[in-house]
Amino acid sequence: MTDWDEISYVISSSYRVAVLERLSQGPSTPSQVASETGISISHVSRALGGLRDRSLVELLVSEDRKKGRVYGITDRGVEVWQTIEEENLTD
Repeated sequence: MTDWDEISYVISSSYRVAVLERLSQGPSTPSQVASETGISISHVSRALGGLRDRSLVELLVSEDRKKGRVYGITDRGVEVWQTIEEENLTD
């Protein structure tokens, strides 16, 4: 089942699109995502927070950890990303 609310949420922000696309290639830290996408760390962090609230990405290390946090895409995130790609919904 396609979740168009989630897809709409992701594609309404180029930052969320970039972060989800990067995490679809493998787990990463926010600073790696920022350097690889050219997006400021504050935008990456905000995008990760929103995507995490919607269970599209997850924190792969302990919640207590403040440095070196590694994020990964969830199965649901993979489904949303695949639909975005298949439907050519990125700019």
